[in-house]
Amino acid sequence: MLKGILPVVLAALLVAAPLQQASANSDTTADVLRVALPAAAWGMTQYLDDNEGSKQFYYSFASTIAATYALKTAVHKNRPDGSDNDAFPSGHTSMAFQGAAFFQRRYGWQYGAPAYALASYVGYSRVKNDHHDTLDVLAGALIGMAASYYFAEPFYGVQITPTAGLNGLGLQFSKHW
Repeated sequence: MLKGILPVVLAALLVAAPLQQASANSDTTADVLRVALPAAAWGMTQYLDDNEGSKQFYYSFASTIAATYALKTAVHKNRPDGSDNDAFPSGHTSMAFQGAAFFQRRYGWQYGAPAYALASYVGYSRVKNDHHDTLDVLAGALIGMAASYYFAEPFYGVQITPTAGLNGLGLQFSKHW
């Protein structure tokens, strides 16, 4: 029963997220990718019959949306194009990076790398088309990535994760037994 309800809830969240009027091809592409990346990540959990991954995806996606819109409501930062005051953080970027980070964290870099490239394009296009500044996009990317890194665990094999701290950079290797 629960497995049948969760896809409906996810679809409702995706539909409820407001789509901007696209003024250029890169706007249209960003609009599509912000939905397509999380949808593809969720679809992968279904394709692999990965019930635990589905649950992790739902938590990751819901927390990304909640954090993004809570900050938009609290911060009231004007957009560079002056269209409204909900620029911070970028919702397009947070959704796209949530999907990309979920792919990478759960299924590895072979899926994560192309997804991150597409998510980066979303962020780039939001700045290029004057909807956000770089800080808005970086904050959105951080929110989406943090949610996926917090909730998603590697599905199989060895997971390699970059780390950064006050004392330097490194790689963390993990494997589920």
